[in-house]
Formats: sequence, structure tokens, C-alpha cells
Amino acid sequence: MTKSNCLLSLDEAAIVKFKFQAKSVCIGANLCLIIFMKLEALHIGMNVRHPQYGLGVVKSISDTTAEIQFNDGKRAVAPEPSGLQPAEPQMAASGLEMPLKQFVGETVAAAIEKLGLEKPNSVVDKLGVRWHGGKLVMHPADATLQTKEVPLETFFHKIVMVRNNLRVLEQKINAHEKLSDGEKVEMQQYITRSYGSLTTFNVLFKEKEDQF
Repeated sequence: MTKSNCLLSLDEAAIVKFKFQAKSVCIGANLCLIIFMKLEALHIGMNVRHPQYGLGVVKSISDTTAEIQFNDGKRAVAPEPSGLQPAEPQMAASGLEMPLKQFVGETVAAAIEKLGLEKPNSVVDKLGVRWHGGKLVMHPADATLQTKEVPLETFFHKIVMVRNNLRVLEQKINAHEKLSDGEKVEMQQYITRSYGSLTTFNVLFKEKEDQF
């Protein structure tokens, strides 16, 4: 099918769609645009579906065809004329207009916030200024043994991760459907005690609201 005749009537489009299992986009009531899967959309290891050979996995890609491993063996397939379709879950966002980079960034940021995670740089920003570049030094009682030094930024990051994980655990306990109120209170006591044990490190935080 050439570019000049890719527009078909609704009945013709139905026939082509049935024959090639291609994706169609209707334009108006009686006009459809048939869209075939392009070679550029494939990647190695991708699961695909062929109207004749069934499910397969892309093994290699050349200039015009892809080598696909089907149940009955490997075949060289040209995606567009063969009606090849992805067999993996696909995502389509309708009614949303924004740059892809922004969409991905906001999605990742929301996931990080939901999981209680933080970027290392943002964690360091919460460290008190006087501790920047500092070290945690552990001296063994035996003077012949080597001391252990840990950058305070690294140590502080671990402390913040412990705090964040405790907060997530507390949220999960409060939202748990099968725990009774008494069981939730009992579990929260252990979290409260953990917070109490970590208050020693409050001196490292720049802002009081970030402390334990």
C-alpha cells in the first residue's frame, strides 16, 4: 500500500485490518487511515505478533527486515507489509499535551515521592552547613587497629533513608485494611521507639522539621 492510497473507505479499511491486523485510525465517519508497524518501532528482544505465524521475539534487525523467532523457527519479516504488531503492553495518553521529557520527569518524581526516596543531592542540601565536608571517625579501643572514616554526606544520606523508610512503613500500617486499630497502635509503638533511638542524629539536620 502506497502513501497515496492509504486512505480507505470504512468497509475497505475493515477488510484490510482483518487481513493484515494493522492499526487503523478513523478520520470522520467514513474514512480510515491504516497505520502499519514500522521497522523503527522494533527493538531486540521485543515480543511481537504476526497474523500468520503468531507470537515471536525479535532477534535482530536489518535495513528492511527483522529476524523473528517464532514457535516454528526464525523468519525474516518486513513489519509494514506483514501486519506485524507489538505483543507487549502499550501506553497511550490522550488529552495530554506536554514534552515527553517533562512527562517522564514528572512521573519519576511522583514515584520517588510516593516511595519515600530522595535524590542524593537533595539529601545533602538538608545537612547542616557546618557538617559539609566533615567526616565520621570511629576509633577502636586498640590503638594498633586502623580507624574508620566515613564522609558525613554519606552517613547523613543513610540516616535520611532510614527515616524515609520508617515513614513509608508507618503509612502502610495506617492504610492496611486487615489490621485492627489495636494492632496498628501496637506496631506504631515500635516505629516511635525507632524514631526516639535516632534523635541523636537530629544535630545533623539543617531544618528542625526534617528531624526525627
